[in-house]
Amino acid sequence: MSRVLVTGGAGTIGAAVVRRLLRDPEFEVRVSDQREAPDWMREGCEVHRGDLRVLDEARKAMRGCSHVIHLAAIVGGIANFHKLPHTLTEVNNALYNAVFRAALDEDVDRFTYVSSSMVFENATQYPTREEYLPDCPVPTSAYGFSKLTGEIYCRAAHDEHGLPYTICRPFNAYGPGEMPDDEPGIAHAVPDLIRKSLQRLKPLPIFGTGEHTRTLTHVDDIADGIVVATGSAAALNEDFNISASDELTVAEIARICWRLSGNDPDELEFEHLPSFEVDVVRRWPSVEKAEQLLGWKAKIGVEEGIAATVSWLREREGVVSDA
Repeated sequence: MSRVLVTGGAGTIGAAVVRRLLRDPEFEVRVSDQREAPDWMREGCEVHRGDLRVLDEARKAMRGCSHVIHLAAIVGGIANFHKLPHTLTEVNNALYNAVFRAALDEDVDRFTYVSSSMVFENATQYPTREEYLPDCPVPTSAYGFSKLTGEIYCRAAHDEHGLPYTICRPFNAYGPGEMPDDEPGIAHAVPDLIRKSLQRLKPLPIFGTGEHTRTLTHVDDIADGIVVATGSAAALNEDFNISASDELTVAEIARICWRLSGNDPDELEFEHLPSFEVDVVRRWPSVEKAEQLLGWKAKIGVEEGIAATVSWLREREGVVSDA
C-alpha cells in the first residue's frame, strides 16, 4: 500500500483528489493544508496542518509518503491574476523551494505536480499538444508564469537529482466545491455564472464579447486523471493535459448555466463587461496523450456536470427552485 501526500487537499481540486484516492484500496492518504479539513477528510485521512513554505514542515508532511500530489498554491479566477501578481508568485515559489527539496530529502517514489492550462495562455496551436510547450510563447500573467516555473522545477530536480515526476495540467476545472465570490473574477467563471443565473440577473454580466473559448472539465474527472497518472508507470517523467475535449465559448457556457438554473433561454441577454488585460482568447487542448499512454479520458459531460453544480450551489445559496 502506498501513502500519498496531497498538498492543498482541502481545496476544490484537492478534495476531489482525496475522495478519489480514498476509493482506491492501494492508497493511504495524508492531507496537508493550512485550512481546516472537513470532517469526512479527518475521518478518512491523516491531516497535517502547517505552512509548507517552511522546509521542516514540508519534510514533516512528507515523511513516510511514497507519493506526493502537489496542489497547494494561490489560485482563483482571472481577477486574482491581476490583483495579486506578486503575492501568488512569492507564495507559489516559496512552496516550490520547500516542497521539492523535501521530496528529494524524503526520497519519494513519485512527485506529481499539478500545473495549469495557463502555461499555454499564449498558445497559437490548437488543439494544444503537450510537446508544443517548448515552442509556446511564455505566459504573460504572473500566475501562468508561476505554474510554468513549477514545471521547470520538476524537470530540473529530475535532471540534477533524479526526482521521479509527473506533470498534470487541468483545464478549466469546475464542479461542486467552489463558491462564487462577490467580487467579479475572483472565483472561476462557472460558479460566478451559476450564481448570477440563480439570481436571474437581466442582463447577465459576462467578461468580454463572449467569444473566448474554454474547455470545461469536471473536477471529478480531473481528480481521476491526476490519480491515474500518479499511479501509472507510463506517466513517469511525463506531462499530460488533463481535460475534456469540447471547446465552448463563454457565451455558450453562460447559456447552459442560465438554462440549467431553471431560466427561460429566450430571456437571456448579456451585459458585456470590460475584460482583463490578460484574458486567454482560446483554450482547447489535445487529449490524445493521456488517452494513449494512460487509457484515461474525461467522462462527465458539460450538461451533467453543470446541472450537478447548479444543484450543489442552489442548496448552499438557499435558492428555492420554481420547478
